[in-house]
Amino acid sequence: MVRHITIQHVPECPNVALACERLAEVLRRLGDPLVEVSTEEIADPADASRCAFPGSPTILFDGSDPFCATRATPAFACRTYRTEAGFEGAPSVDQLLAVLSAASTRSPT
Repeated sequence: MVRHITIQHVPECPNVALACERLAEVLRRLGDPLVEVSTEEIADPADASRCAFPGSPTILFDGSDPFCATRATPAFACRTYRTEAGFEGAPSVDQLLAVLSAASTRSPT
């Protein structure tokens, strides 16, 4: 079960609001008040490099990015996601639901 979700973003990211809205919708549907959500601003290119930031917004589930299959080059830039509707600035509600649903069915280690 995911306990903490972090939305990392660059200053004035135009897609962070979309990511937050979609995540809020997913959490509302799941009814899981035990999930803590926070945001973290990636202030500059050095900060992006230090934390291997793949672009804004990045959504971490207990510190892991399920939407980045390979180790991406750090980027102080916008990020796109391949969704059912094409490329968008945030994962879709269905994609976020799938990540959280899969996490809730895994046994604790």
